[in-house]
Amino acid sequence: MSLTGTPFLYTTIVLSVVALILPLVLWSRMRGPQAVRAVARVLMLLFAQATAVTLIFVVVNNQNDLYDNWADLLGTGDHVQQAANLGQDGTGGIALKRLAKVRQTFTAAEGAAMHASGGVRVTQLKGRVSGVNAEVYVWLPPQYDEPGYRNHRFPVVELLPGYPGSAKAWFGSLKVHEQLEPLMRSGRVAPFILVAPRTNLLAGVDTGCANIPGTVNADSWLSIDVPRMVTDNFRAAAAPANWAVAGYSAGAHCAVKLAVAHPDRYRAAISLSGYNDPIGERNSLAAQSVSLRERNNPYLLLRKAAAPPRIALYLSGESGDGYQAGVALEQIAKAPTTVHVVFLPRSAGGHNMALWRPQVPAVFEWLTVNMGQSSARAGTTPREPSSADSTHAALASGTASRAGAARKR
Repeated sequence: MSLTGTPFLYTTIVLSVVALILPLVLWSRMRGPQAVRAVARVLMLLFAQATAVTLIFVVVNNQNDLYDNWADLLGTGDHVQQAANLGQDGTGGIALKRLAKVRQTFTAAEGAAMHASGGVRVTQLKGRVSGVNAEVYVWLPPQYDEPGYRNHRFPVVELLPGYPGSAKAWFGSLKVHEQLEPLMRSGRVAPFILVAPRTNLLAGVDTGCANIPGTVNADSWLSIDVPRMVTDNFRAAAAPANWAVAGYSAGAHCAVKLAVAHPDRYRAAISLSGYNDPIGERNSLAAQSVSLRERNNPYLLLRKAAAPPRIALYLSGESGDGYQAGVALEQIAKAPTTVHVVFLPRSAGGHNMALWRPQVPAVFEWLTVNMGQSSARAGTTPREPSSADSTHAALASGTASRAGAARKR
């Protein structure tokens, strides 16, 4: 029975109801020695508590897409077949342009919201460079099958969840495709291909989207294997100017790190409540030593870059949860690097889906402009009023300005 499936949810509901009724019906009707009756009553209470806790966990897990399956929950999943030393550029000396195209088989993805807005498809990808074997989810914009776009190559956004987190979270909990479909049809948002690869590659730890020889090559999986698969199988533009990466929490850290480290692969990055130092997620493999932390800290990478990379960064967060990390990057950024920081007050929510979900439209409008996908001038930000008189919804949407935020602190 699937961990995230409706049958398991209904089973936990039924068991919780049964566990509640049992003591009410049987408590005073117990027969036998007193010790036996005491043990039976204790067992009924424990059963009631266990089923209640299980039900709460299932509901929370389904709402936040923390664990995708039993292997993720139990820590038995391992999606790394090999982890060779791939060198500084993460290619291992492989001539990527000479790699033959690999056609993937896609099926309709199962789960909450997976069939909405044209449906999300999934494939099992064996990374030829990274040695990772994991699933990748893809959603195509409404224009993809229109006759007028038959020769058009579409821009792409990679979507990364937090830790723990399911690759389906952006489609399930954040409903990114449901929110964006009408905006793409109206022209407010460019018709992006959305790609969500698995990031939970090893049992019980966050990879930090890092390449660690002998352990995992998560960076190469996300920045080489997955993009290569997308351009092999869809009408996706291959140029870095047409690629962006977005994430929340641990995925936000990864998004910025990938863009800063690989401006030859990405043009923009979105960080929702992220951090710079990998120690922000103590279960991150990239936080296990000083050298790893330095090699995977986007602040240090940007500061030490031989030349400022041509990338655009959008970072939003509350005070102490993403905002300061964004300001730090903004302070050291030099042209052509651009950094846009959005302050979110505590009243806007917390470190959860309720805070990140309303930001989706504003984030993709920003991407549309800053990736040159609209007629608007690149480097500007759509709809950026002061946060001084904003409602809760407006603040959570990610449109609050730093100037307005300063007045509210």
